[in-house]
Amino acid sequence: MAAQQKEMSFLGHLEELRWHLVRSALAIFLLAILFFVFAKQVYTHFLLAHLQPDFITYELFCNFFNLFGMDSSFCSINFAEKKLQSIKVTSQLMNSIWSSLILGLVVSFPYILWEIWRFVAPGLTTKEIKKSRGFIFIASLLFFIGVFFSFYVIAPISIQFLYNYQITDAIENSFTLESHIGLVTNMLLGVSVLFELPVLIYFLTKIGLITPNFLRKYRKHALVVVLILAAIITPPDVASQVIVAIPILILYEISIRVSVRVLKNQEKNANKG
Repeated sequence: MAAQQKEMSFLGHLEELRWHLVRSALAIFLLAILFFVFAKQVYTHFLLAHLQPDFITYELFCNFFNLFGMDSSFCSINFAEKKLQSIKVTSQLMNSIWSSLILGLVVSFPYILWEIWRFVAPGLTTKEIKKSRGFIFIASLLFFIGVFFSFYVIAPISIQFLYNYQITDAIENSFTLESHIGLVTNMLLGVSVLFELPVLIYFLTKIGLITPNFLRKYRKHALVVVLILAAIITPPDVASQVIVAIPILILYEISIRVSVRVLKNQEKNANKG
């Protein structure tokens, strides 16, 4: 009888998880429909915004470099002759559907976190629930900071460089719609997930896989990795690489502080026990 109750309880949890997943998927789908309906505005003002020479980031970077008497390619942006190619008959339709789903996922991220929290919360103690109340807000805040940083910093820097990079005049750059939109959306998701580093370190420390000493020990290694990544995704000038590297390094230092605090709280609770 006890085994049957456990089995029913397990099946009940699976059923509950299924409905959390269904509601999350529904939120993504409804937002995706909205983005699809307004696809022209979404593409013009968001997904293709970096092809506009007056995009705010280009102007800010140009003024910033001029302030220090440095010449910058951001002052001579010219995408007027750059037209994206739609090679397949279904390219524009499928691209708009896929992009709508990705943007639906991005915008519904706080709601998805809330659904995850609702599923996990019943298994936590009152004390654990009280301490974790800010989880959704902090994780969502970091995620959207990553979205804005990717859209206004990394994406324009990368697009400006990649669109103008040319090995020889015998090769003409002619990019497809899929490659451009894929670049922008992959950056949005990738960088946003990267900005969740403090949250990830929090949980890894809590289960004992990461310690502050480990993070401090490999700080120099992390610095090298960050600089390599910054060099890959930015033009070959020091200023742009620093702009990209600084926030990631700040997140790493924040993660160390988070790890320290988790360990202190665990030691305090152990002493009380």
